[in-house]
Formats: sequence, structure tokens, C-alpha cells
Amino acid sequence: MTAGVIAGVALVFLLLVYLVYALTHAEAF
Repeated sequence: MTAGVIAGVALVFLLLVYLVYALTHAEAF
């Protein structure tokens, strides 16, 4: 795996975590 692939996977993972956090803490928005 190249650094680009690892960075891409990490970015997608962080985005998914952020979306789940936003949905479960919707009252803060």
C-alpha cells in the first residue's frame, strides 16, 4: 500500500467518524 492509499483510507475513516458524531450529537448543531 502506498502512502496515498493509506492517507485516503484514513481520511474516509475520519469523515465517517465525524458524520456519526454529528448525527449522535445533533443537538449541538
